[in-house]
Amino acid sequence: MKIELAENYGFCFGVKRAIKIAEENRQSATYGPLIHNAKEIERLQKDFQVALTENLDDFKAGDTAVIRTHGIPKQELETLYARDVHVVDATCPYVTKPQQICEEMSEQGYDIVIFGDEAHPEIRGVKSYATEGAYVVMSVKELEQIRFKEKIAVVAQTTRKVDEFLKIVNYLIPHYKEVRVFNTICNATFENQDAVRDLSKRADVMIIIGGKNSSNTKQLHSIAQAYCPDSYHIEGPDDIDDAWFEGKAYCGISAGASTPDWIIEQVIARIKTGSKSA
Repeated sequence: MKIELAENYGFCFGVKRAIKIAEENRQSATYGPLIHNAKEIERLQKDFQVALTENLDDFKAGDTAVIRTHGIPKQELETLYARDVHVVDATCPYVTKPQQICEEMSEQGYDIVIFGDEAHPEIRGVKSYATEGAYVVMSVKELEQIRFKEKIAVVAQTTRKVDEFLKIVNYLIPHYKEVRVFNTICNATFENQDAVRDLSKRADVMIIIGGKNSSNTKQLHSIAQAYCPDSYHIEGPDDIDDAWFEGKAYCGISAGASTPDWIIEQVIARIKTGSKSA
């Protein structure tokens, strides 16, 4: 069976940067999962003694807190500084940008619209920077229920699909006097999505590797399924079912932005040998 990797896949700039920061801060703790990949977090804990806590109160004066790639709410960041915690900010710069936009546009009197998942940590953080609050939506139907002022500023979760963001923008522009659109979907997302779209058109089975709670990996899986119905989202080699490959000749592989190369290599080896990895 032919196995082909997508042209663009795996670790993005923000994740590489965050992992490097965590490795340089041994015996620290991340506030929330650094990235959405449990296996890579386990490696950091084992090899670099980088702990993980989801409780803000665990940090005391003098502790080192590494801020997750997705960022945290502004009020929580201020609390850490107020407690004299040594803050090491590993927030992805592509996430910091919509935070800044929301704060600036909100202060200028714009209603803020955020296209994304309100439950996602990135969006919880971004929303907190809108000084007068923000509307978080996932569809045009949700927009239709909201009465905005005349001035609207729109940002997007960094890992959303471009065509879905355009639906939001295309609804707002003819309905309101002033709509400022900030394309905050990161380049790595564009490239990975385009690559998986191209590969899944040719493959007869697709494997998408990444954390089950990873938004960008879920997006890749959704795109793959649209062109290749036999597409599977896995976290690692132990999730593979040999039955998926019966009668298949062409396997395409892609991976989310938080998926390290060593997991991708394990998956490829598992597919090639058909045996469980150690």
